Amino acid sequence: MKNKNKEVGKFGEKTAQEYLKKLGWKILDTNFHYSRYAELDIIAKDKDSIVFVEVKTRSTNAFGHPFESINHKKLENIFKAGLAWLKTTKEPYKNFRIDVISILGQENPQIEHLKNISLN
Repeated sequence: MKNKNKEVGKFGEKTAQEYLKKLGWKILDTNFHYSRYAELDIIAKDKDSIVFVEVKTRSTNAFGHPFESINHKKLENIFKAGLAWLKTTKEPYKNFRIDVISILGQENPQIEHLKNISLN
Protein backbone atom coordinates (compact mmCIF):
# COMPACT_ATOMS: atom_id res chain seq x y z
CA MET A 1 0.00 0.00 0.00
CA LYS A 2 2.89 2.39 0.81
CA ASN A 3 4.29 2.24 -2.75
CA LYS A 4 0.87 2.93 -4.25
CA ASN A 5 0.47 5.95 -1.95
CA LYS A 6 3.93 7.17 -2.91
CA GLU A 7 3.10 6.86 -6.63
CA VAL A 8 -0.17 8.77 -6.12
CA GLY A 9 1.73 11.45 -4.19
CA LYS A 10 4.39 11.82 -6.91
CA PHE A 11 1.66 12.07 -9.55
CA GLY A 12 -0.05 14.80 -7.51
CA GLU A 13 3.13 16.82 -7.04
CA LYS A 14 3.93 16.64 -10.76
CA THR A 15 0.35 17.64 -11.65
CA ALA A 16 0.50 20.55 -9.19
CA GLN A 17 3.81 21.77 -10.64
CA GLU A 18 2.35 21.74 -14.17
CA TYR A 19 -0.72 23.63 -12.91
CA LEU A 20 1.43 26.29 -11.20
CA LYS A 21 3.64 26.73 -14.28
CA LYS A 22 0.50 27.34 -16.37
CA LEU A 23 -0.38 30.12 -13.90
CA GLY A 24 3.00 31.68 -14.68
CA TRP A 25 4.63 30.72 -11.41
CA LYS A 26 8.32 29.84 -11.20
CA ILE A 27 9.18 26.58 -9.41
CA LEU A 28 12.16 27.29 -7.14
CA ASP A 29 12.52 23.99 -5.30
CA THR A 30 10.73 20.73 -4.58
CA ASN A 31 10.76 18.22 -1.73
CA PHE A 32 12.81 20.39 0.63
CA HIS A 33 13.43 18.33 3.76
CA TYR A 34 13.53 20.33 6.96
CA SER A 35 13.03 17.63 9.56
CA ARG A 36 11.60 14.20 10.02
CA TYR A 37 8.17 15.83 10.25
CA ALA A 38 8.40 18.59 7.69
CA GLU A 39 8.96 18.59 3.97
CA LEU A 40 7.98 21.33 1.57
CA ASP A 41 6.43 19.74 -1.52
CA ILE A 42 6.81 22.75 -3.81
CA ILE A 43 8.42 26.13 -3.31
CA ALA A 44 7.31 28.54 -5.99
CA LYS A 45 7.32 32.21 -6.81
CA ASP A 46 4.06 34.02 -7.57
CA LYS A 47 4.97 37.56 -8.64
CA ASP A 48 6.95 38.90 -5.64
CA SER A 49 5.80 36.23 -3.16
CA ILE A 50 7.47 32.98 -2.20
CA VAL A 51 4.80 30.30 -1.83
CA PHE A 52 5.22 27.08 0.12
CA VAL A 53 2.80 24.68 -1.51
CA GLU A 54 1.53 21.58 0.26
CA VAL A 55 0.10 19.06 -2.20
CA LYS A 56 -2.47 16.51 -1.07
CA THR A 57 -3.46 13.82 -3.54
CA ARG A 58 -6.03 11.06 -3.32
CA SER A 59 -7.22 8.59 -5.94
CA THR A 60 -10.76 8.87 -4.61
CA ASN A 61 -12.50 10.74 -1.83
CA ALA A 62 -13.59 7.48 -0.18
CA PHE A 63 -11.46 8.38 2.85
CA GLY A 64 -12.35 12.07 2.79
CA HIS A 65 -11.28 15.10 0.81
CA PRO A 66 -7.53 15.66 0.50
CA PHE A 67 -7.79 18.99 2.37
CA GLU A 68 -9.10 17.14 5.43
CA SER A 69 -5.66 15.63 6.05
CA ILE A 70 -4.12 19.02 6.84
CA ASN A 71 -4.22 19.96 10.50
CA HIS A 72 -2.75 22.78 12.58
CA LYS A 73 0.40 20.79 13.43
CA LYS A 74 1.05 20.11 9.74
CA LEU A 75 0.72 23.82 8.96
CA GLU A 76 3.10 24.70 11.82
CA ASN A 77 5.67 22.29 10.39
CA ILE A 78 5.29 23.79 6.90
CA PHE A 79 5.73 27.27 8.38
CA LYS A 80 8.91 26.26 10.25
CA ALA A 81 10.31 24.54 7.16
CA GLY A 82 9.44 27.61 5.10
CA LEU A 83 11.36 29.90 7.46
CA ALA A 84 14.35 27.55 7.26
CA TRP A 85 14.21 27.58 3.45
CA LEU A 86 14.00 31.38 3.36
CA LYS A 87 17.28 31.55 5.30
CA THR A 88 18.99 29.59 2.51
CA THR A 89 17.69 31.48 -0.53
CA LYS A 90 19.03 34.44 -2.44
CA GLU A 91 15.74 34.75 -4.34
CA PRO A 92 14.29 38.25 -3.79
CA TYR A 93 10.77 38.38 -2.35
CA LYS A 94 8.42 40.75 -0.54
CA ASN A 95 6.08 38.23 1.08
CA PHE A 96 5.72 34.53 1.71
CA ARG A 97 2.67 32.37 2.25
CA ILE A 98 1.39 28.82 2.44
CA ASP A 99 -0.96 27.44 -0.22
CA VAL A 100 -2.53 24.00 -0.39
CA ILE A 101 -3.37 22.18 -3.60
CA SER A 102 -5.72 19.22 -3.66
CA ILE A 103 -5.53 16.69 -6.49
CA LEU A 104 -8.43 14.24 -6.61
CA GLY A 105 -8.34 11.36 -9.08
CA GLN A 106 -5.77 10.41 -11.69
CA GLU A 107 -7.60 9.94 -14.98
CA ASN A 108 -9.06 13.45 -15.10
CA PRO A 109 -7.69 15.01 -11.91
CA GLN A 110 -9.71 17.69 -10.16
CA ILE A 111 -7.45 20.46 -8.89
CA GLU A 112 -8.41 22.78 -6.06
CA HIS A 113 -6.10 25.53 -4.85
CA LEU A 114 -6.44 27.29 -1.50
CA LYS A 115 -4.24 30.36 -1.17
CA ASN A 116 -2.73 32.00 1.88
CA ILE A 117 -3.58 29.41 4.52
CA SER A 118 -3.43 30.80 8.06
CA LEU A 119 -2.09 29.09 11.16
CA ASN A 120 -4.99 30.52 13.20
